[in-house]
Amino acid sequence: MAFLSDTLARVKPSPTIAVTQKAAELKAAGKDVIGLGAGEPDFDTPQNIKDAGKRAIDEGKTKYTTVDGIPELKAAICAKFKRENGLEYTPKQVTVGTGGKQVLYNALMATLNPGDEVIIPAPYWVSYPDMVLLAGGTPVPVAAGIETQFKLTPALLEAAITPKTKWFIFNSPSNPTGAGYTREELKALTDVLMRHPHIWIMSDDMYEHLTFDGFEFVTPAQVEPGLYDRTLTCNGVSKAYAMTGWRIGYAAGPVELIRAMSTIQSQSTSNPCSIAQWAAVEALNGPQDFLAANRLLFQKRRDLVVSMLNQAKGLTCPRPEGAFYVYPDISGCIGKTSAGGTKITDDEAFATALLDETGVAVVFGAAFGLSPNFRVSYATSEAALTEACSRIQAFCAGLS
Repeated sequence: MAFLSDTLARVKPSPTIAVTQKAAELKAAGKDVIGLGAGEPDFDTPQNIKDAGKRAIDEGKTKYTTVDGIPELKAAICAKFKRENGLEYTPKQVTVGTGGKQVLYNALMATLNPGDEVIIPAPYWVSYPDMVLLAGGTPVPVAAGIETQFKLTPALLEAAITPKTKWFIFNSPSNPTGAGYTREELKALTDVLMRHPHIWIMSDDMYEHLTFDGFEFVTPAQVEPGLYDRTLTCNGVSKAYAMTGWRIGYAAGPVELIRAMSTIQSQSTSNPCSIAQWAAVEALNGPQDFLAANRLLFQKRRDLVVSMLNQAKGLTCPRPEGAFYVYPDISGCIGKTSAGGTKITDDEAFATALLDETGVAVVFGAAFGLSPNFRVSYATSEAALTEACSRIQAFCAGLS
């Protein structure tokens, strides 16, 4: 349509949301569908957090708030960073947005000029490159494949850096692979960044509390204090606290950057929902014991899914350190034909045929910048996962 902006041509709708919607539509039409596309915990928000939200309504905390977060939430965020990450921030260095996505978007909008490059390890969360494009920058995906357990190496990072590099986006544990960087692996990357003082670091720590087998989570500014003044440490309550719909994300970084992000937010959405902010205060300040119980449940599901997918003909599924995703490689299936007659030319064809023929909805790897793979979210019941993986095994067995 002629009246739409050129900006729209630079971005595409989120493939993960598209898969989830298609699965929902098929379900509504009476099809037997198991959706493994959505990246959200299947747990309910803990009762104490729900109660805090209700209390906020009853106490009339339903008015506009400061654009980028109430003082109580900023104080809780500062306490969280000190307690869990050993990072000292003041409330002036903290911003709160409507979900983690808005926080990242604000930072890119506030800093990118045409020609500025943003290094993004691939596979990546689907929204990173498109947000960079919307903000007028140039995404620079750097492939880190199965041979490095989907982790960026210092040599790959160094090779991607140019004088135009403005940001490096870092996500551990990762969406879509679940790969987590050890302290040593992250230190090797921060050593590279220390040699390039023009690069800023955006650390997306959304899956911090979802790590397995005693894995130690670390964040860049914690591992290398020399990067503190050019790091935006981003997080939120969505995944760990099962609060995806409450839409609260936050970040801490240099005052000048935080102020610029607040300016962007003041002219787009203004403040995040006041009720959700008070619920987030309770999430960060209240009991944290349920996190360990949820972690064990997710770890059990991970082990189930990894085991079953590795038994599927043509699939190789690495065992991730965290999050609630696996990212199996389908190299052994490419070029074959499904029982329903679909030629498996790439991972999109695989995912489409899998949904059409078995009712299992997954997201194809090209959406995350690395093929041939697909992403499974195991944030659903063991019964559903067992059935879905059985169907995937049967589908793969039927390829010829």
